[in-house]
Amino acid sequence: MKHFVVEILFSVPFEKVEPVVPAHREFLQGGYDSGLLLMSGPQNPRVGGVLIARAESLEAVQAFVDQDPYKLNGVATYRFIEFNPVKRQAFMESWVS
Repeated sequence: MKHFVVEILFSVPFEKVEPVVPAHREFLQGGYDSGLLLMSGPQNPRVGGVLIARAESLEAVQAFVDQDPYKLNGVATYRFIEFNPVKRQAFMESWVS
């Protein structure tokens, strides 16, 4: 598996993003249910968000994000950073391995 930080950057004022937040969070649950997501949350200040993900490929993560209501509603852009989690807490072993 490959590991990714996905940075979500809002491309419109947050007032236009806010109505889409419930659908976005509901969408993310599918990523948790499938094992693709480890964690997610808003940036502080609220200029976007962050996803920690794992998948077989960058294309698989991008295909997931392509269905995000933020993207479908044109309120955000995404930056994908692949990384190798060589150091981690012991409780993360099963997720990383």
